[in-house]
Amino acid sequence: VQLQASGGGLVQPGGSLRLSCAASRSINVMGWYRQDPGKQRELVASITKGGSTNYADSVKGRFTISKDNAKNTVYLQMNSLKPEDTAVYYCNARYWGREYWGKGTQVTVSS
Repeated sequence: VQLQASGGGLVQPGGSLRLSCAASRSINVMGWYRQDPGKQRELVASITKGGSTNYADSVKGRFTISKDNAKNTVYLQMNSLKPEDTAVYYCNARYWGREYWGKGTQVTVSS
């Protein structure tokens, strides 16, 4: 499974960004994790092929994960961004008991 992530960048507090992750095949569970230097990688949001979603408490109400099954692509719409959202974001896929990771994309929230 190959994962191609895009999006990210620099945005001011309160702004929005959208991340995309395209998988090379249909995946049951896809999601986004993030990691700050010196910290553990943490789940941001995940979505199943059936559309069930899961969010970290810190992003509920601000981030929305969605998917396009026809394109094997998952999106993370991030609104009302805060400086503490700054991190490297990683796309994740779970397929037949294995985990796959995309290259990280930097999200920086700063004025």
